[in-house]
Amino acid sequence: MGSHPESKDSLPAPVTPAGRDALEAILTRPTHTVVALDFDGTLAPIVPDPDRARAHPDAVPALAALAPKVASVAVVTGRPAGVAVRHGGFAGVAGLEHLVVLGHYGAERWDAVSGTVTAPAPHPGVAAVRAELPGFLDGIGAWQGTWIEEKGRAVAVHTRRAADPQAAFEALREPLGELAARHGLIVEPGRMVLELRPPGMDKGVALMEYVREIGAEAVLYAGDDLGDLPAFAAVDKLRSDGIPGLLVCSGSSEVAELADRADLVVDGPAGVVRLLAALAAELA
Repeated sequence: MGSHPESKDSLPAPVTPAGRDALEAILTRPTHTVVALDFDGTLAPIVPDPDRARAHPDAVPALAALAPKVASVAVVTGRPAGVAVRHGGFAGVAGLEHLVVLGHYGAERWDAVSGTVTAPAPHPGVAAVRAELPGFLDGIGAWQGTWIEEKGRAVAVHTRRAADPQAAFEALREPLGELAARHGLIVEPGRMVLELRPPGMDKGVALMEYVREIGAEAVLYAGDDLGDLPAFAAVDKLRSDGIPGLLVCSGSSEVAELADRADLVVDGPAGVVRLLAALAAELA
């Protein structure tokens, strides 16, 4: 399911009744709305090297136009909060004074108002897995074409550069799950990436806690991959509690599960940015 903007400035129509109700609630009560967004694949195009990922060039202007008109804008990401802030270019931007970045699935938080990151102590299992992973991948014959991304409070194994990325991804799910479990961690699958991280936090938990903290009466959440499914589930729960929610999928043929559950499918980060800009213009 999905809809695409007819022009750069038009506000696209959700294809579900719940989505249409949520958009109406957002337009009616913007100052009680939380706009929450994933980073990679949603605000920033997916690139082979995550260190080179940057927000779409129109993302910050669109967010700066929208943020003053809503209760809050939150970027919810698996990345360290500080990395998302740098790659997004979010610091010191007029209009984004109250932006919040919930990094490491909510374990870290950066507030624009203070410019600081708050976070608990890291999980010891992450350091253990980090030390073990190179030999582990080599031992199971999975070293070629895979690579390890250091994420501070988590560690990720990418398969996008493998000869057959999907086959490598599927072959690694079970062994990495066993490795994670040995060290008290879980595996979070994404787009050709498997992330080993502590349990107890995901984008759904982070989003739910933040929406309740703000006292939001409506929510928009946009994401692009499997790690966003818990956030979609959180919006479903909020809907059942009487808080309208609009689910947006940053379109990708790689993750049909998300597109199938969305109220609105847009054309990747460029489509997300057009949606944010159109929403800001509608609220002007």
